[in-house]
Amino acid sequence: MTDRSYLSRRVRSALSRNRLRVGFVAVLLVVVAVLAPAASDGLSTASETDVPNAPPTDNHTVVTESGRAGTITAYAPDGEVVYYNNTRTKYFDVDPAADDPLTVEYTATDTIHSEGPTCNDPPCARNVIERANLETGEVEVLYERYDYKETAGEWHDMDRINDTHVLVADIVSDQVFIVDTETEVVEWLWDAQSDFPVDGGGAYPGDWAHINDVEYIEEGTNAGRVMVSLRNQDQVVFIDPEQGLQKNWTLGAENDYGVMFEQHNPDYIPESRGGPAVVVADSENGRVQEFQREDGEWTRSWEWSDEQMQWPRDADRLPNGNTLVTDTHGNRVMEIAPDGEIEWQVESSLPYEAERLETGDESAGGHSARQLDLESQTATADEDEDGDDGFSVLATLSDAVDSIVPHRVSNGILFISPVWMGRSEFAAAAVGLLAGFAWVGLEIRWRLHDGRIGFRLPIYRQRDD
Repeated sequence: MTDRSYLSRRVRSALSRNRLRVGFVAVLLVVVAVLAPAASDGLSTASETDVPNAPPTDNHTVVTESGRAGTITAYAPDGEVVYYNNTRTKYFDVDPAADDPLTVEYTATDTIHSEGPTCNDPPCARNVIERANLETGEVEVLYERYDYKETAGEWHDMDRINDTHVLVADIVSDQVFIVDTETEVVEWLWDAQSDFPVDGGGAYPGDWAHINDVEYIEEGTNAGRVMVSLRNQDQVVFIDPEQGLQKNWTLGAENDYGVMFEQHNPDYIPESRGGPAVVVADSENGRVQEFQREDGEWTRSWEWSDEQMQWPRDADRLPNGNTLVTDTHGNRVMEIAPDGEIEWQVESSLPYEAERLETGDESAGGHSARQLDLESQTATADEDEDGDDGFSVLATLSDAVDSIVPHRVSNGILFISPVWMGRSEFAAAAVGLLAGFAWVGLEIRWRLHDGRIGFRLPIYRQRDD
């Protein structure tokens, strides 16, 4: 090889490399342009001074959070914050007290980080049911229990049965129990292992069933029964305290993700309000939906989602026909009108549950979608109706990442990521990381090539002559 031809190849190689470098720089600049505005947005509800006001509405609204900061926030009808508490590590279910709509009861968890008489192997958990007066700020512990672990060690829900008894969803032990809060005696208990195999659901004995919601049904066909959400089995089941699991009433099936995928907070609507029906946050499918019971089967009667929706975890049907929804990774609580439009919305870092206090416990005053003739809406259907495919670079990136990364993985990453990270930001960050790794890999390869350093496999085939 002549010196001239060698030099010519080096020049062409340098030009090709520089073009690639320019391309990588362009990609990274686009990623920075996407992430920088989101990072500077500053949405946070970790302190009371940062909580945004809400738009006006007819009633008080309470929102809980259980992410990086545990908070409970109450908004007055004019949208002003009238109560805020971040004492506990995590806040979950919240319900209005029957005798006073401005007094609430909720489940919360404290993480114990130090070894002591209540924790042999930190981190551990202290689970509490508390009552808070939103006007005076007075907080009373109604019932508490120390548990040996913090991960999958919470009580996500409770439902009051009468003045002394509450129903509790116990993720720690994969159980549902009724306890007298005055005597602290557990008077009834259902263990998920009695009806479900431990080789299904999540990893056993870690986060196996993840029972995240319970409801004591007071009227209609299922009066006296308990509705239970087994998140990791993708099922909502009905338990008769005397007869056990009512298999023919089960909604969903494990790994049947077309029906539900790791749902949260189902609410039961009885026959008197157009049921039996169940409104549920279909979390990993990124939608809220409702199922109607007819001819001994469950049929989907309504669903809703939009482009922003990411991991909803609560949906309550209000007496006015609207649906109150918390969208955890969409960082918002919203009220959806019967025509599918968002009528009211407030931003929140990682909301878990929302409650309209003067309207009763969860969907207590709401009617079924079938009776209200609600319009279903999904992001795809809405785009088709408008004749717009919604094409954009970010939307394309988000769709590409969604098709590659399992939904559970992306939601897990979003849960521990900065609060400003949404689907688009996650997609942009993923592209940026891939571009960065590719660039570094090529630079290493080029350096080795220029130094005439090569590698050969330690095993090779000897040719027969």
